[in-house]
Amino acid sequence: MGLLDVDRTEPADSTRASSGSDETPPAPADESRYLTYAGYLHLDELLSLQRRRAGEHDEMLFIIIHQVYELWFKELLHELDYVEQLLGRDDLPTALHTMKRILTVLKVMVAQIDILETMTPREFLTFRNRLEAASGLESFQFRELEFALGIKRPGILERYPEGSEPRSRLQQRLERPTLWDAFLEHVNRSGFPVPRSALEREVSRPVEASPQVQDVLVRVYAESPALAQLCERLVDLDEGLQEWRYRHVKMVERTIGAKRGTGGTEGAGYLRTTLSRPVFPDLWEIRTRL
Repeated sequence: MGLLDVDRTEPADSTRASSGSDETPPAPADESRYLTYAGYLHLDELLSLQRRRAGEHDEMLFIIIHQVYELWFKELLHELDYVEQLLGRDDLPTALHTMKRILTVLKVMVAQIDILETMTPREFLTFRNRLEAASGLESFQFRELEFALGIKRPGILERYPEGSEPRSRLQQRLERPTLWDAFLEHVNRSGFPVPRSALEREVSRPVEASPQVQDVLVRVYAESPALAQLCERLVDLDEGLQEWRYRHVKMVERTIGAKRGTGGTEGAGYLRTTLSRPVFPDLWEIRTRL
């Protein structure tokens, strides 16, 4: 059948730590023999979640695409947390392997926009009003992803009610070190001293360019091919995220033009302000010095 068609008695890989608490405890041995494909994936529940408010044909595609995006956001957060753990253990080979997976997921996310663009403006308008004030701006997982990468804006939390799970999760991400912080710590332990100001920065603030860190990175590229490879994977990640933002902007322009977004923003105009905002500015600044 596929990847699930395996020996159910095979032990799970215990080396990959979970980044969340959403995993179901293993079933007793006598019950696991009767595990089914549908049961393992909770298909009854999953396939009941596509509920059209307007009953329009194209609304189904719109719902599924955005639900799939949320699943990919969840996977990216899971893998980014794992990369941070690996860098904390100085396991560079596995970190590079995991980065390859992250980059492949990003490529799939960009490609999915092609599917959404099969919907014409008139087809979208058949149900757009039923979205009311619902907007992709409310995707707390995407905001978590931004925070995990170092794009931290405390004001984002105000969009979510006090005491809500999204706000709690974002608050935790705001106060946690980022992927960039884990990377600098790994570089420092690898024989390339990183300035203390960078290692002890206030992690709730956005990552900012540092000429001193750039000097270290130039040395890394000159002296450590393995670490330089990790740097390039981070550049790939940064570029992939910018590509996704660009395709998102063009899709919105193609579908609704200059109309305001459902969340009250300027629509495509607002989205354009997010373009060309590097996640890891130091890795871009050193290009002319390599």
